[in-house]
Amino acid sequence: MLRVAVVGGGAAGLCAARHILSKGKRFAPPVLFELTDNIGGTWCYDERIMYENGRPVHSSMYRDLRTNLPKEVMMFPDFPFDSELSSFLPHHEVQKYLEKYCQSHGIRPHIRFNTAVEKVTPVVLALEENNEQTTWEVTSCDSSGLQKTETFDSIFVCSGHYSVPNIPTIPGMENFKGQVLHSHSYRSAESFSGKTVIVLGAKASGLDISMELANAGAQVRLSFSGPPLTFPLPDGIQEAGLVEAVERDGSIRFQDGSSGPADVLLFCTGYVFSFPYLDAAQLKLQIQDQLLAPLYRHMMPPNFPSLFFIGMCKLICPFPNFHCQVQFALAVLDGSVSLPSAALMEQEVLEELQEKEQRGVQQRHLMVLQQQQWDYCSMLADTAQFPPLPPAVRSLYEEVWRQRREHPKHYRRNNYRLIADDRWELVH
Repeated sequence: MLRVAVVGGGAAGLCAARHILSKGKRFAPPVLFELTDNIGGTWCYDERIMYENGRPVHSSMYRDLRTNLPKEVMMFPDFPFDSELSSFLPHHEVQKYLEKYCQSHGIRPHIRFNTAVEKVTPVVLALEENNEQTTWEVTSCDSSGLQKTETFDSIFVCSGHYSVPNIPTIPGMENFKGQVLHSHSYRSAESFSGKTVIVLGAKASGLDISMELANAGAQVRLSFSGPPLTFPLPDGIQEAGLVEAVERDGSIRFQDGSSGPADVLLFCTGYVFSFPYLDAAQLKLQIQDQLLAPLYRHMMPPNFPSLFFIGMCKLICPFPNFHCQVQFALAVLDGSVSLPSAALMEQEVLEELQEKEQRGVQQRHLMVLQQQQWDYCSMLADTAQFPPLPPAVRSLYEEVWRQRREHPKHYRRNNYRLIADDRWELVH
């Protein structure tokens, strides 16, 4: 019976626990370590940005967020949302969904709440014929301060990558007299009414928060690199180039040479990977800002293939991706999937990274899958012999991306229904 530790009680961790529990002949019930007093991870909204114990709040959820993917695409393939709900949901409905998932699969008894994982260490035992066996020592600490060290056969890292802000360096920041915050600490728009807010970054959260701010009466300058946006922005939002520096008088200078005052700098500039309980050098991993490498199949360090990072790729359909990764990982552990040697796995990953770099992919985008995610999930399903994602998931995902580009303010008004594995329809 293999013992598995799962770090994190968000969607990825719950998915890992659910599938481990379904394989009781080969796996002992998992131990799921959760830092907070509830499941849900980033979907568990908290008005605070700091806990009483001084730890920053893990969740980056803001009060009025609605999903930018429809529930028909978001759901775990084997656990649909309530069909009566709209396609685009407020965050509390996703939290309720995860609570139902947790209850339906009997996961809660296996969760240690308010428990921090402090250290995860591989213990390598030499066997005969140059073979090795790796187990893992996990040191955790509960809310009473009690430390405990236990041994596991495998670790599933499900602690996410949306909790440690990425804040770019801007020359002259010490001259800025206004408010500086990252979207991680943003909760609602009302307090910004009447203010000039420079939002840095025009990806999903940057656009969404800019629209909230403009609706609340803020004047927003949306600062980003790249070509101009291909759709009209609502009143109150003006496109701007990259912020180049803060002048001595506190005004903001943009790359095009223009400058002006601002009350708030709001960074919507993404997040960095952070796993303080892991020793990257010991695992022969590079964990640097927005790069986590080398990972075979975007999950396993080649030298430690019983350590699995779940859900670390970017621009993916998250819950279906977790569903596929977890089942592949368990097939590796139970022996149904054989892996190449560590050297061959590392070579394959490095060749893939080099090919991306030669195409001009920046280091911070090396973990982006986007269009590759469908072939990736299919490959995992084919290799581990579990049902692939229904084709309608991809088709609807791509339709919603198109709608979002063309109608960023109104695309959430649409409702959809899956009517077959390969078909969906718009519900009027």
